[in-house]
Amino acid sequence: MPHLVILYTPNLETETDMTALCRCLADTMLTVRDEDNKQVFPTGGTRVLAYPAAHFAVADGGTAGRAAGGNGDYAFVYLNVRMGRGRSDATKKSAGDALMAVAQAHFEPLHQQRHLGLTLQIDEGQEVFDGKYSNLHPLFNKA
Repeated sequence: MPHLVILYTPNLETETDMTALCRCLADTMLTVRDEDNKQVFPTGGTRVLAYPAAHFAVADGGTAGRAAGGNGDYAFVYLNVRMGRGRSDATKKSAGDALMAVAQAHFEPLHQQRHLGLTLQIDEGQEVFDGKYSNLHPLFNKA
């Protein structure tokens, strides 16, 4: 069930490799362990998807950025992790810290060159419906 969805302003398309970021984030998710050293995110259920926003408005549209000597071309990246219930607060924080560190490292070169906002949130909730149809999990559930 763990999904990490990235929404980002399309002005980043030519400036960063979003596919590489997705792979790094997925690999990081697979390394997260709980207090009992159990893998938190099942391999077959881990997905990272990135989408550029077709339409966007960020902050004041660039007025302050231009006034500060920049081009006012703001960028934003929103990472949302959705996980099933039952993990401890410490495990959720550990996962969030690890994922945020990867995202920050990925965007650090851009952060030095342009105005860029980055947010990562973890959502957990009670599912109203949770239908699944997958033949991925058996690939990784070999004992």
